[in-house]
Amino acid sequence: MSINYKVITKKDPRNPSAPPRYYASLKSSGRSDMRQVAKEIGAISTVSSGDTMAVLEGLLTVVPQELADGRVVELGELGSFRLSARSESALEPGEISARSITGVKVIFMPGKLFKQALVDIEYRKE
Repeated sequence: MSINYKVITKKDPRNPSAPPRYYASLKSSGRSDMRQVAKEIGAISTVSSGDTMAVLEGLLTVVPQELADGRVVELGELGSFRLSARSESALEPGEISARSITGVKVIFMPGKLFKQALVDIEYRKE
């Protein structure tokens, strides 16, 4: 497994007079949709790609419902999903209400085996 990277420049927004710094930025080489992932899972298991698609479709229904009910969704060594809210600030706790929440995002925490699978990635400079 290998992934390309390029060098990018960033300035420190806290110190505009500081010289820019250089960082590696990973480049994707394309996309794999759900059908492609199901096909690849079917190729390495005894489960058909159609059955895999059905399970993935089920996850698309159940995981958001579980998150909306306030649960952390743990999927074993794949990892876990939880919600995090963005909200407006206030000077007093009593000023915070549900209307203070301006957005929500999903946080994914990879499981141990998931992280381990990414350890052996090789990086190539473009």
